[in-house]
Amino acid sequence: MAEAAADAHPNNKRKHNPNGLANESKERVIPRLLKEPNLSHAPDNYDDLVNIEYPPSLYSTMEQYLPSHMLTAPRDKKLAFMDRVLVKYRPNGERARHSIQKHREYRDRVKDKYKRLHEDLYTLDPDQIFVEPFRKAVENGSEAALREILTEHSPGVFTFTMLQPGFCSKVLEEVAHFEKWAHEVKVSVLRPNTMNNYGAVLDDIGMETMLDQLMMKFIRPFAALLFFNVGGATLDTHHGFVVEYSIGGDLDLGFHVDDSEVTLNVCLGKEFDGGELFFRGVRCDAHVNGEARSEEMLEYSHVPGRAILHAGRHRHGAKAITSGQRTNLILWCRSSEFRELKKYQRDFSAWCGECLLRKKERRRRLTNAKRQPAA
Repeated sequence: MAEAAADAHPNNKRKHNPNGLANESKERVIPRLLKEPNLSHAPDNYDDLVNIEYPPSLYSTMEQYLPSHMLTAPRDKKLAFMDRVLVKYRPNGERARHSIQKHREYRDRVKDKYKRLHEDLYTLDPDQIFVEPFRKAVENGSEAALREILTEHSPGVFTFTMLQPGFCSKVLEEVAHFEKWAHEVKVSVLRPNTMNNYGAVLDDIGMETMLDQLMMKFIRPFAALLFFNVGGATLDTHHGFVVEYSIGGDLDLGFHVDDSEVTLNVCLGKEFDGGELFFRGVRCDAHVNGEARSEEMLEYSHVPGRAILHAGRHRHGAKAITSGQRTNLILWCRSSEFRELKKYQRDFSAWCGECLLRKKERRRRLTNAKRQPAA
């Protein structure tokens, strides 16, 4: 949630070039995937590669969307092509200001030198991580079972109890341990974003595989059910991090949208007052600065262990904390398929509240016009 860079902020307006990249050299044009996959294509396996930016399974899946002339290309050529596509979806903010090479060097140093405090955090053990009702709902998998544990506080904002207290405590301890190590060895911690001065990217310290499994096996079933119209069923990459708020540190978070299709936000603790989240409706780029309607306005107080699930384009922020410390685990879930297909769309009324309202108003005017008697 908290990784909101300038181009993800509602108050930031970027000029649009209707000609896109047409006037740039062919070398600088970022390639596109196909709209429909080639299901007969047998993709290469990328599991043996270690210095790649995204999970190997993502590259194998993406191969089916490659242009026909790329399907028979050598694996390294296909990989380079897909990386040029995926670079568009790299997180904004602090990480994006570092080159891919610098970021890999940072990760390699952490991997080689950092001594983990809780090794069990780095593998997904549902029995040790999740509360029983959540775990059983996912195991059942039916719509009824998934919805049974959900509370919808306002349209598109869902909460449910998710994490065991012991797991929350271990994540807090691991992050504090990592921060202490980084300070001692003089490693500059890459923060999750440009809006937060405290927190860490969990993917960078070795939790990427665990969080990827969490998204694919435990969050995507809910996202497919609740956020199908924004790519919830095709989530394939994530950005996982923690953010911290305390007196003397970051107090609040400005009004923004996330660089995600679906956002999971889980409060880890500790003791705190204030810091309520506020929501103001889902909007596309064209309407991100619009007013919120009364039914879209919500304030929600965090509860340790309880998760919030919402669309990334759901405008929100966090009020100032008044005492204590609040730390949240954030998982930005992305769909490369949805992002690619969105380039071809002109109508966002399936998920933008303002687009839907204007579409209904056009239909109402058209209906009224048809009812008018001919002169």
